[in-house]
Amino acid sequence: MTHWGDGSREREAAESILKAYCGEAGPGDVMCGASAGDSQVWQSILQEVLAVGQGSIAQVQEQLQRHVEEIGTSFRLPNEGEERPWPVSPLPLPIAEGEWAGIAAAVVQRAELSELLLADIYGPQRLVESNVLPTAALTGSPQFLRPMVGISPPGGHYLNIYAADLGRGPDGEWRVLADHTRSPAGAGYALENRLAASQIIGSLSERLNVARLAPFFADLRAGIAASCERSDPRLALLTPGRFNQSYAEQAHLARYLGVLLVEGADIAVHDDRVYLRTIEGLKRVDALWQRMDARLLDPLALDSRSAIGVPGLVDAMAAGGIVIANFPGSAVLEAPAFAAFMPQLARHLLGEPLRLPNIATWWCGQAREAEHVVSELDNLVIDAAFATPLLGLGKGGARLGSEVCGEERKRLLEDIARRPQDYIAHEIVNLSTMPVAVEGVLLARPFTLRVFAARDARGTWTVMPGGFVRIGPVADVRATSIGAGTRSADVIVHGTQPVVPVTLRTASQAIRRNPGTLPSRVADNLFWLGRYLERGETVLGLVRAGSASANAGKDNHQTTERLCNQLIAVDAVRWKADASPGEIFAAAIDNREGTSSVSALLAAARAIGSGSRERISPDFWQMLDAPFPKEGSFQQRSFILRALRCLCRACG
Repeated sequence: MTHWGDGSREREAAESILKAYCGEAGPGDVMCGASAGDSQVWQSILQEVLAVGQGSIAQVQEQLQRHVEEIGTSFRLPNEGEERPWPVSPLPLPIAEGEWAGIAAAVVQRAELSELLLADIYGPQRLVESNVLPTAALTGSPQFLRPMVGISPPGGHYLNIYAADLGRGPDGEWRVLADHTRSPAGAGYALENRLAASQIIGSLSERLNVARLAPFFADLRAGIAASCERSDPRLALLTPGRFNQSYAEQAHLARYLGVLLVEGADIAVHDDRVYLRTIEGLKRVDALWQRMDARLLDPLALDSRSAIGVPGLVDAMAAGGIVIANFPGSAVLEAPAFAAFMPQLARHLLGEPLRLPNIATWWCGQAREAEHVVSELDNLVIDAAFATPLLGLGKGGARLGSEVCGEERKRLLEDIARRPQDYIAHEIVNLSTMPVAVEGVLLARPFTLRVFAARDARGTWTVMPGGFVRIGPVADVRATSIGAGTRSADVIVHGTQPVVPVTLRTASQAIRRNPGTLPSRVADNLFWLGRYLERGETVLGLVRAGSASANAGKDNHQTTERLCNQLIAVDAVRWKADASPGEIFAAAIDNREGTSSVSALLAAARAIGSGSRERISPDFWQMLDAPFPKEGSFQQRSFILRALRCLCRACG
């Protein structure tokens, strides 16, 4: 008799699942179309997942999601107030080291090309002067920051981190779908996916010789530090704040790298030097890894409406007083219009073709290309040239030309004729699919891969051996159908040689302290976080005493009444003439109308804590973010509040 864990049942189950999956998957699926060697890797992955889940993929999926939530991984969709749990599939995307070497080389080439482009765009602008790059393709972008022209970046590099979105066609060929040069998001999610997966199927790393991610992050940190004036620089990650879509990722990266997480209000500029406002006075900051729209960085030099920027930051950078990674204005290369010129720019600046091809793109600002787009409209995807909403496309963004009909089509063609420079078109790209766990069943879904490159201490590019996979929500394999994606997965680069176990994490996942550099804003947040929890415990104590008094009988009527009046006085409960003591005590716990009810105080504490995520442990945040129990004894609820208070003191 065979059992889960002895290998034989896993092999049989894996073969059965693989056969059933490939019977449903279309051509070009990465698992079904794998070579003999890669097929064995997929077999090992399936067997490991089945062994961990005792034959149930759903069980592994549930365990993985629980680890993701324990790490604190979450994200926020635009215009949503609440964060969502990060959705991840237990099956990673394996890529052999030989194939990865080609991808990495192409990404490095792309990063170097982007560096040269930015050096010209914000320098001599010879490409525009010689008409290699049309002027309108540059100046039409709202991300082209004219005040940055002529400013040389301290350290000599415009880019410290770069990312590219890649799509794999059914024939196995990789293509570049998009460049990310402003402040590429997702590196933290790639790290968190790996950390969560290692808790479930960690033995795969040793069995398949999976490359580690830690050296990449160490190189990224060292590369930014090497651009600074001082030998022991103070680094900070500049965030737009807790309502940003990827704030949780930014907080995790700050903890992992041991850098400060700061907002614009934490920073001040004096005499072309940048300082952090701390509880011990001003402390100099040498480098900012900025994760916000560069137009909002400095209200004096850029957008005067910005309320989250730092006045004087651009002047400090121009004087060499602060390193900003990446260079403000680097987002100009993310405009879809630039994809139309990348092949010829590579030949012009690098003297060689692109190692990975672009998706074919036509910018309508050129007469011949505009004619081609109009004549082939049904076979192309129409999009905004500079990622801004357009009259001809409505609010939905990119559209398949074949789906634009009637009055909509007429309006689109009229707008292309009126403002052709605002439009681009690109070919319809079919993507490979990969297996993703959906409610415990493997389904074939299209995917894209985001690959990251960073400069190390010597200024050379290093590529993360892995990345961030976005998996489409539906079976449609057209690249335009993926959008933001609904799931993610780890990416493992496997080889033939053992990998040295390197990590930047401490054994206890403790927060890295920065003595003397607690921002004043964060100190204020931590103070009020503790005060709200203390007040919550006090209100709960009043409720406990009042309930005991009410249950003791008529002799304690006066005490019960005084406790009820006290709860009303502190606004834990809104006064009602006919409310009984029991109703008052219940409302003091769960009533959201009262500003000092237990649930309201916890909500206020949660809001404050969410803005200082890098300063509190994942365990504390998990308790603080959890719904307060509506059922249970006073002792249980009081214990939760006391535990939160103790953890809060430990964080400060």
